[in-house]
Amino acid sequence: MQILIVDDEKNIRNGLGKALSLEGYQIVLAEHGAEAWDLINSTEIDLVISDLKMPKLSGEELLKRISSSYPTLPVIILTGHGTIETAVHAMQDGAFDFVTKPINLDRLVLLVKRALSNRELHQKHEALKREVEMLKKQTEYSAIIGKSANMRKMMDAIKQVADTKASVLITGESGVGKELVADALHDLSSRADGPYVKVHCAALSESLLESELFGHEKGSFTGALSQKKGRFELADKGTIFLDEIGEINAQVQVKILRVLQEKTFERVGGETTIHVDTRIISATNRDLKEEIADGSFREDLFYRLNVVNIEVPSLRERKEDIPLLMTSFLHEFNEENGRSVEGFSPKAQSIMYRYSWPGNIRELRNCIESALVMCRGSVIDVDDLPLTVRSGVTDDQISIPLGVSLSEAEKDIIKATLAFCKGNKSKAAEVLGIGRKTLHRKIQEYQLEE
Repeated sequence: MQILIVDDEKNIRNGLGKALSLEGYQIVLAEHGAEAWDLINSTEIDLVISDLKMPKLSGEELLKRISSSYPTLPVIILTGHGTIETAVHAMQDGAFDFVTKPINLDRLVLLVKRALSNRELHQKHEALKREVEMLKKQTEYSAIIGKSANMRKMMDAIKQVADTKASVLITGESGVGKELVADALHDLSSRADGPYVKVHCAALSESLLESELFGHEKGSFTGALSQKKGRFELADKGTIFLDEIGEINAQVQVKILRVLQEKTFERVGGETTIHVDTRIISATNRDLKEEIADGSFREDLFYRLNVVNIEVPSLRERKEDIPLLMTSFLHEFNEENGRSVEGFSPKAQSIMYRYSWPGNIRELRNCIESALVMCRGSVIDVDDLPLTVRSGVTDDQISIPLGVSLSEAEKDIIKATLAFCKGNKSKAAEVLGIGRKTLHRKIQEYQLEE
């Protein structure tokens, strides 16, 4: 990380430069605002520490230029006691914070770490947003987000089978996104311009389901005041998606089997045979083989529905996709609620990465919407997360005995985190809330290469 120190007093400029270089930062010095502005435009600067009163270009003017052209570049203002009010105004103009002279180095170092952490957080968030957009273009389907091996395998299967007539059974836990897979199968097929009809079987009573799927004739039952087309008829030349297929009763199972075998059916109370050209996609979170063994689901229907099976992985099986999903949902809810939350604190990220997500993507999405609504600052922190998520993390812990030095404690934490992340330095840096370069430097410093 490179810090630009701007002050017309040579002793302060050099003294701060030396103190911060001992903290491991790269330092660039400027004696007035004009020189600093030239450096900002020509050099990669991560943080500016600037005096207010300087010749050629004042700190106030420098701050205004930075806020306008480099809004994510943090600026810490140095000020004398007589200009504290000016420094407060500078914070209103976009400064990260201010430090009064004579400078308390401990406070300044703490502010520098916080400012750089926020900048790094913002940069990570922007990088993840770019990665999400890139993945959407690569997968040719923007609604499904993921780069894990499980998700790549699933997307390959979707592309392979989408433009065929084969029936597809989508399986997976509740909340994993089975409906999104069905959407992709239709949208990537040659039937995409045809009708796409969705039926949530569990939401309909047994008496209504048959009528909804196959339609009915006028007077066929009490309340049937007119003829009604069913969902299969409406899906002719297109796709029908039967969600929660394991919920349907035996009578409806027989009629669906006939549609699969002969592409024909009759409306409830009707005698006219109707022919349809409809591709059937179904989904379930149940084990249909167990249902077959129990006698509640027809084996012949299962094999007709399960010509191709696509298993949607749980979120536990694709944890590397969590940061991408968090970024995508945060962007979505920022737009919906007119907010500008920039990302998640390292501790919040760590908790969300380690949580088991029994409700899968649906639970993650709800968590982020709730956290954004509860968030009062620019970053979602641990206290903003739902209690179920905060209290649901009981993964690996380490104990640090009293009496050890700060460096020894840091070494143990880094070592344990690397082990927890199975040696993956990018994941370890994310859990620790530090940059990858910082982690590499710490690994070398503590001789943890092995």
